[in-house]
Amino acid sequence: MMSRTGKKYLLLAVLSLAIVYLFIHTQNKGTNCTNVSSSRKTSLIGNDGNLYEYDRQSPMIFIGGVPRSGTTLMRAMLDAHSDVRCGEETRVVPRLLQMRSHWMKSNKESLRLAEAGLTGEVLDSAISSFILEVVAKHAEPAPRLCNKDPFTLKSGTYLNQLFPNSKFLFMVRDGRATVHSIITRKVTITGFDLKSYRQCLQKWNAAITAMNEQCKELGPERCLPVYYEQLVLHPEQWLRKILKFLDLPWEDSVMHHEQQINKKGGVSLSKVERSSDQVIKPVNLDALSKWVGHIPQDVVDDMADIAPMLAHFGYDPEGNPPNYGKPDQFVLDNTNDIKVHDSEWDEIAEKVKKLSKKDTMPRGGKDISNDFD
Repeated sequence: MMSRTGKKYLLLAVLSLAIVYLFIHTQNKGTNCTNVSSSRKTSLIGNDGNLYEYDRQSPMIFIGGVPRSGTTLMRAMLDAHSDVRCGEETRVVPRLLQMRSHWMKSNKESLRLAEAGLTGEVLDSAISSFILEVVAKHAEPAPRLCNKDPFTLKSGTYLNQLFPNSKFLFMVRDGRATVHSIITRKVTITGFDLKSYRQCLQKWNAAITAMNEQCKELGPERCLPVYYEQLVLHPEQWLRKILKFLDLPWEDSVMHHEQQINKKGGVSLSKVERSSDQVIKPVNLDALSKWVGHIPQDVVDDMADIAPMLAHFGYDPEGNPPNYGKPDQFVLDNTNDIKVHDSEWDEIAEKVKKLSKKDTMPRGGKDISNDFD
């Protein structure tokens, strides 16, 4: 069986070949031709019979944040909007961006690319074409395309360079809740030690610091921080704010994403995404404070020093349990209904998994690759 490192290098090789292929096919033949790759369009005909065309000027939506911060809920809510299609995580986009970042950081690789004639303009053209093909064609087309791959936000400013009309949703969640979810759900992320709350919180702090810097550099017209707790407590208030930011009209359907699960033109779920069994339910309070009482006391005592970004985002590092605010009655009603019909929701979860178009595991046995690189 191929090792984890072997799989990663194979993926990078495939991505490299794909970029070269797209570069060749997005240039005019002949050495004296004018470069028109920036205007290249990706075209699809939807099930509705309409023609959809996308290019680098299309108003893309990118959802990012540290994994387990509400990115799946956010994309499910947007998928319930008739004008938006996010779809499942591809994992391809952040890995491609990571590969490009490694090239740029290495003087040797940068020189090698320059000597081969692969200038920044050429790479930007090829990478943007690859991303557009992946985002546009991995699911049904829609007026607005959206990509939800958490770590893409680490390259937010570069993505905005590729797609200048794009907008970004930066999902922020209490780091203690995020880390508890990562550990208990065994979400493997490169560099995170799932046996150590202390180390994972330090990694969370570093990751969210980098994403916050990207969001600030993008500016408030391009990047909107969305606090997971507030989205859950006050969904209508925040969804109205989000849709206004994205220049989308209000639709009540975004308040009831669970009604669109695996329906045509609705919210398509994948078995391999760890949050799928949660977003089948309406917005509720169950996940807000599950971390309380599970973090080792020595880590709790040092929380302010371990994760200073908690305070930066307004979370009280000494709040155990935390006070996130009073929920809307709509959310309370949802939470109570889920508790009363708990077994029924479990049955629905199983049905949804069976209806998923994705396999739970690739052919060939156990997959030892990380959930996130």
